[in-house]
Amino acid sequence: MTARQLRLAAYAVCRRQDRVLLARWVSADGAQRHWTLPGGGIEHGEDPCDAVVREVAEETGYQVRVERLLGVDSQTFHVDWGIPGGAELHSVGVFYRAEITGGELRHETGGTTDRADWTPAAAVPGLERSVIIDIGLELDRARPPSGHVPPLPVGGLLRH
Repeated sequence: MTARQLRLAAYAVCRRQDRVLLARWVSADGAQRHWTLPGGGIEHGEDPCDAVVREVAEETGYQVRVERLLGVDSQTFHVDWGIPGGAELHSVGVFYRAEITGGELRHETGGTTDRADWTPAAAVPGLERSVIIDIGLELDRARPPSGHVPPLPVGGLLRH
């Protein structure tokens, strides 16, 4: 039987003119890196809105105010996390639009990201990145009434 894992996370879309705030995720061994939206796992008992505020501060140094809920994304895929046979991961992401209210840009130390940066939105498609970015930007652009966008195909520069 394949192991099953659930990941519940909250992410922020923060924009400044034509730029979007991104954080660079790095694997525990430092061998893998890709860009993602600031955000991450929701702790037990934590409200997703509070989680995204905490995560943005940890990963970027900024304080934010949540402006609105953009939507929720749910995906299931196979991962190999050193578990014999791997695991089926059910990833649920809660996406918010957030406004920077204070703080200064800085890189996280000792966490799951090693860099934070304002990136031109036009440059995002050329980045090695998590599908989380594309989902968040599409939710922010389309603002679907259902709060849901169709699954995006992963491949090339686009990672889970």
